[in-house]
Amino acid sequence: QVHLVESGGGLVQAGGSLRLSCTASGRTFSIYAMGWFRQAPGKEREFVAAISASGGSTAYPDSVKGRFTISRDNAKNTVYLQMNSLEPEDTAVYYCATHRGSTVRLGVREYDYWGQGTQVTVSS
Repeated sequence: QVHLVESGGGLVQAGGSLRLSCTASGRTFSIYAMGWFRQAPGKEREFVAAISASGGSTAYPDSVKGRFTISRDNAKNTVYLQMNSLEPEDTAVYYCATHRGSTVRLGVREYDYWGQGTQVTVSS
């Protein structure tokens, strides 16, 4: 059974930075792609970032491009989301997710396994 645990959320002022981490267990981490999603109150869960199994390919929506960076350390079974220049609109619960393939995917429904989420709150 795949198990994902996120950490690193918290309260930060607008313009600040946070780094989220997600540690995976239950299968060989290095051969599967990973993704980050977020869900704000009253809104649907949305794509934030994704990275291929090798780390050689990444994807972001325009809303976070240039501010967020996804990376992974396959030796530590961990994927990261570095978030800079945070805005109040970034406030949400952030989820780590993975699927059964090695390539980048963007859709919520394409992911099979999810973490419990970590809260990120950006104050203005």
